[in-house]
Amino acid sequence: MNAIPPQVARNLSDKLYERRKLGALEIENMIQECVRNGEGLKTMEIITSLRKDFIESTTSMNARKGGLISMAAVALGLGEGVEHYVSCIVPPVLGCFRDADHKVRYYACESLYNIVKVTRGKVLPFFNEIFDNLCQLAADPDKTVKNGAELLDRLIKEVVCKNRFNMELFIPLLSERVLITSPDCRRFIVSWIRVLDSIPSIDMIRVLPHFLDGLFQMLSDRNEDIKQSVDTCLSEFLVKIKLVAATLEEEQKQLEGSLSRNNSDHNLITSLAEQQQQQQQQQQQHQQQ
Repeated sequence: MNAIPPQVARNLSDKLYERRKLGALEIENMIQECVRNGEGLKTMEIITSLRKDFIESTTSMNARKGGLISMAAVALGLGEGVEHYVSCIVPPVLGCFRDADHKVRYYACESLYNIVKVTRGKVLPFFNEIFDNLCQLAADPDKTVKNGAELLDRLIKEVVCKNRFNMELFIPLLSERVLITSPDCRRFIVSWIRVLDSIPSIDMIRVLPHFLDGLFQMLSDRNEDIKQSVDTCLSEFLVKIKLVAATLEEEQKQLEGSLSRNNSDHNLITSLAEQQQQQQQQQQQHQQQ
């Protein structure tokens, strides 16, 4: 038996947005009922059906749209329990970010935005995939898609700033994408570098060599706003580098001072020991006489 009732399935594939939205609301109600009844298996069956029969549909663009809306509805229906299903919900949506149809790409951005509003930091294991797709959409030829991607991008940046972030896993991807020559992609990448640099727990100076060459290449971009943004970014890094260098220099001076004091103390102890030995020898000679 299909996990999604026929009438709901018809609504999700309808050409009218209102019918697809109605179908998504029905999916959300079904998921909420599953949560109340502890029906985890049925929840997975619904998610699997949305992925296979709708989001991955090769024959109906409207089915893909309906599936994307519904996957966000699943996240809303799961509420706090969504963390157990993130790995099943997010990948199918990301797969539509490069759909041939611009409307599907927009719906994918909207869907993931609504999913992230629920999952927050739990979506970060997929950060590299999200970043890579958003980088691509930054240069999308469709204005509505770009607007949707920018809205999602702002939300992801907010999530990254408020949650623990694995920089080590991201650096290899950043070192590749920083070499992209598309002006829109360059703006996107520089904005992310500056956001990451603003997070106190992330040491961007340590990983700077991985993407510094790409920033230097951007300085020759024909767009003044990109050159200005990169110049500001590099200036900020330079200030931090000088601060680090000054701190290291001060620590070195303190270390040398400590060593010098230790040497003085050692010399003083040696001198006192020699004097004490001489006094003992003199006392021994006096007693012998």
